[in-house]
Amino acid sequence: MADRRLQVFHTVARLLSFTKAAETLHMTQPAVTFQVRQLEEHFNTRLFDRTHNRINLTEAGKQVFNFADKIFELYAEMNNAVREVTGEVSGALVIGASTTIAEYMLPALLGDFKVKYPDVTVHLKVSNTDGIVHMVENNDIDLGVVEAPVSNKNLVVEICRYDELVGIVAPQHELAKDDLLPLAKLVKYPFICREEGSGTREVMAEHMQSHDVNVSEINVCMELGSPEAVKGAVEAGMGMSVTSSATISKELQLGTLVAIKLDPQLKRPFSFVHQKQKFRHRAMDELLEFARQYCKDHKNDED
Repeated sequence: MADRRLQVFHTVARLLSFTKAAETLHMTQPAVTFQVRQLEEHFNTRLFDRTHNRINLTEAGKQVFNFADKIFELYAEMNNAVREVTGEVSGALVIGASTTIAEYMLPALLGDFKVKYPDVTVHLKVSNTDGIVHMVENNDIDLGVVEAPVSNKNLVVEICRYDELVGIVAPQHELAKDDLLPLAKLVKYPFICREEGSGTREVMAEHMQSHDVNVSEINVCMELGSPEAVKGAVEAGMGMSVTSSATISKELQLGTLVAIKLDPQLKRPFSFVHQKQKFRHRAMDELLEFARQYCKDHKNDED
């Protein structure tokens, strides 16, 4: 119902990029430019200054952007008010999750949510923790679920559950019979780690530093972009690693990996992160509440 030209303008103004707006809106860049020009013709003034491949809002553009914020908030409030009366929970949500969470926690949660709310369409984007936080900051997603602390104080961060990190080695590794893995021992063996920006890598580095273990001394033999790739390399005897205990249940049952508790123990939060919007779609509120209850019901899975 809201004016399409205003929606397109608002996205460009928020991202200050026609290219990023086109990607976000799933439109071609010429189509985005056309919509903005139509709005500029409507107001008979420029809304953007375009210089040296950069754009900025004009004074008129700033006014339009501020009113557009209010219009879209009222529009969302109207939709929710009607749905409160009719009892309808529907719409589309975009969720972002870091790799570990997307592969091992969300499939069951979202499957159960879809059974309860079949008229809500959920789209899932997967990235590392840094990427998900960036998407939330840019309003590219409605809700992020991440596995590392979030430093942006302008975002709402809510811990949903805790996850223990453990050392993993192949059964033939000389550490395989140990019950505990002191952090200092991590620097003595070839180590397979996740890529820069990974929540697993970040919290592991912070844990080591807080216990006076020099991260730079780790003998990193390989950097990989997913838990599955890390597990496969460890199984092949290429090195040891540290990963979420939630990701290795199958390998432990098959005997292809051995898990060793870290000393000191390391648990990290899985957290919901979203914008501090005064008003949210009802589907978003229902998903948040459903996820909170799901995490409470599966709290024993952390042990």
